[in-house]
Amino acid sequence: MKNGITNDPHHGAVYGMGFIGAAVYFISNAAGFWNGVMGFLKALVWPAFLVLKH
Repeated sequence: MKNGITNDPHHGAVYGMGFIGAAVYFISNAAGFWNGVMGFLKALVWPAFLVLKH
């Protein structure tokens, strides 16, 4: 465990649920198409912080 990342299968489930929730939140609050695209990109990255923090 050199870099602190474990191979726990629960992390994938948490990441997936976090991605879906973040995508719904960011895209539903988007004012236009490009804001929706940016929201989707944010949704891809945001759950990584949640998974790696725990």
